[in-house]
Amino acid sequence: MNTRALIDTAVINSTTTGSKRLADRLFAWWFNRLVYAQIWEDPVADLDALQLEPGANIVTISSGGCNALAYLAAEPAAVHAVDLNGAHLAMLEMKRAALQHLPGYDDVRDFLAAADQPQNAERYRRHIAPHLSAGAREYWDAGAPLRARHTMFTRHAYRHGLLGRFIGLSHLLVRLVGGNLGKLAQARTPDEQKLLFERHVAPVFRHPLVRMLANRPAALYSLGIPPSQFDALKRDADQAGMTLPELFCERMRHLACDFPLQENCFAAQAFARRYDPAQPAQLPMYLQPRHYEVLRRNAGRVHAHHMTLTGFLRSQPAGSMDAYLFLDAQDWMDAAQLTELWQEVTRTAAAGARVVFRSGGSESPLERLLPPDLLARWQTDPEANRALYASDRSAIYGGMHLYTRRAGHAPG
Repeated sequence: MNTRALIDTAVINSTTTGSKRLADRLFAWWFNRLVYAQIWEDPVADLDALQLEPGANIVTISSGGCNALAYLAAEPAAVHAVDLNGAHLAMLEMKRAALQHLPGYDDVRDFLAAADQPQNAERYRRHIAPHLSAGAREYWDAGAPLRARHTMFTRHAYRHGLLGRFIGLSHLLVRLVGGNLGKLAQARTPDEQKLLFERHVAPVFRHPLVRMLANRPAALYSLGIPPSQFDALKRDADQAGMTLPELFCERMRHLACDFPLQENCFAAQAFARRYDPAQPAQLPMYLQPRHYEVLRRNAGRVHAHHMTLTGFLRSQPAGSMDAYLFLDAQDWMDAAQLTELWQEVTRTAAAGARVVFRSGGSESPLERLLPPDLLARWQTDPEANRALYASDRSAIYGGMHLYTRRAGHAPG
């Protein structure tokens, strides 16, 4: 199946009726392109939750590819990166080939972290392009000879894709209504972060234009938020006695104030719209120099799959997987889709296997949608999940959840 067909299959389900039908189809059309040039889930929090032993078999959603590569630091046997969106898998291939085939760390840093140097076009042609699959090569060479797509790495690559453009548009909108997201990038201490947030960002969420946009699902499609996830956000706001703009303000506060900016790659892109290569701790985990050698050595263990998660797991032997990372994909699913997925997760899970995922709302969808006998094969700890959520530096979701295979249940 092609990207459009796969996304349609995921988004348009049994809940797609009435007015939601048009919204789901619009979202599926909008999502059919590069959305995430960088992933927006924190791999440090993932690895803390998973506690992987060397030799683990991992399945993850690819998204922008950053996390699939970061997991190589745990010395897995294989990382299977699955995605509905072929553009995301092309991005993963680009990053993996850069790690493997650029001459050294400085070249990787200039290509993938700075991502704005004119020399990167030649680095791509000489060192990366010859090692891409035919499909990824076609994707990155599209637009030549006028402006091939790979030249985005000479023009601040992470400002591209739907999310990158959304962040740029958000900066303009915030300036229009009297705020300034870029001011946060000037903070040097946690106290300065809080002061600048209250002065330049928090008031924006009280502006009538921002309040109106925050209540329009289509305005958030570039964040990768489908209509079903928007409904979960509304439930969270209602339960907390907040409006949606107030909820968004609190999540932005978590990103802006709860972690040092000098150690947060997500805040760097949100507020400065770039990484600072001179601050290694601010780079994504897969680009930090201390991980370079092990990731370069293990890069061949990442395998890309253009298909659904359920379809991939159906092709795997029973008891063969140790870790699953689903990002927020389950927020897209209805009960039937979620049940099909977890039947395959349960069949393929090795003893002690762990599943990590995020949710747009604070609550996990599993207790509400999975059959009780299937859910009974897994255990979770809500208090530990809240601690995991608090540690996730991307800070854009409502919940982070860890489920562990119960002892005594054989695969199947």
